Amino acid sequence: MSNPLELREVSVAYDGPPVVRNVSLDLEVGTIGCFIGPSGCGKSTLLRAIAGFEPVQHGEIWLDGRRVAAPGFSLPPESRRVGMVFQDFALFPHLSVAGNLAVGIRKLPQRDRRDRVATLLKLVDLTQCADLYPHQLSGGMQQRVALARALAPRPTVLLLDEPFSSIDTTLREQLAHEVRAVLLREGVTAVLVTHDQLEAFAVADRIGVLAKGELRQWDSALELYQNPADPFVAGFIGQGVILPCSTLPPRQVMTELGKADTLHAHGLAPGTAMEVLIRPDDLIDDPTAPCRATVIERSFRGDAYLYGLRLASGNRVLALIPSQREYRLGETIGLRLVERKLAAFAPQHVSG
Repeated sequence: MSNPLELREVSVAYDGPPVVRNVSLDLEVGTIGCFIGPSGCGKSTLLRAIAGFEPVQHGEIWLDGRRVAAPGFSLPPESRRVGMVFQDFALFPHLSVAGNLAVGIRKLPQRDRRDRVATLLKLVDLTQCADLYPHQLSGGMQQRVALARALAPRPTVLLLDEPFSSIDTTLREQLAHEVRAVLLREGVTAVLVTHDQLEAFAVADRIGVLAKGELRQWDSALELYQNPADPFVAGFIGQGVILPCSTLPPRQVMTELGKADTLHAHGLAPGTAMEVLIRPDDLIDDPTAPCRATVIERSFRGDAYLYGLRLASGNRVLALIPSQREYRLGETIGLRLVERKLAAFAPQHVSG
């Protein structure tokens, strides 16, 4: 059985070098994917290529077992069975909520169209708003209308381009969870583009991290956090710092903070130079630890403080410490590593 979405070495260019380079991935039925990365990394261009708004320079795009794009060939957007939710929602101001939902299913018989609109209104919890107009709705409600309208014709893949960017920051994560629930209830395969990691983590099953047009890793949020493919992904996802280290056979590295287990040092000669990722939750304050660090920053996080700490070498690390144990700026504390496998990067990834 074919996957709803497959990208095979896709490159996209405008008038110069490729904006997207050799991206390959697939998305299974009912799975929600997400592209994330810094501004200009190519994530929106990739989404537009899937939708049919941009031609591919190299490679192929397949939707539900059909090739829809290749060099010199592009199936029109309206023939791809792709739904799209835009940043500004693009609702028709002169149509009611129910009228907006019916736009894409006008060819259905009247009774089927009415039933589908009623189902979608219930799905997004807006039945009571059927006769209201977009200007009478909050931003969150407008977002749900845009989502329901895109779902109305039952697309093979639903594409969402920064769908929460115009929503108040305090509501974004809540709406992201609501959108995920709607997509799962409808059984829709979807791809989201966002610059916000919390949105990506709240919505997506698979996340693609892009940098300079290249897909650096396509994985679950947990794998991206715990086992980033390279220092860029490590630095982009979550918080943490990368420290120099050297290998200790068979599967350990020696760091300034002590020994650490890793899955990435196997087969390397003892003393091989590497880098290791240290997350704030990889460190524990321990007065008996031989490694000492000076508190240089402190941010309250409710049940914990996030401390910025300077090691003897001058390197800086972050540590998340319960707020019951409060340290002053300038105070020296002991640090030790938790007993877990840390991500380390092979010599070819070491910068400089």
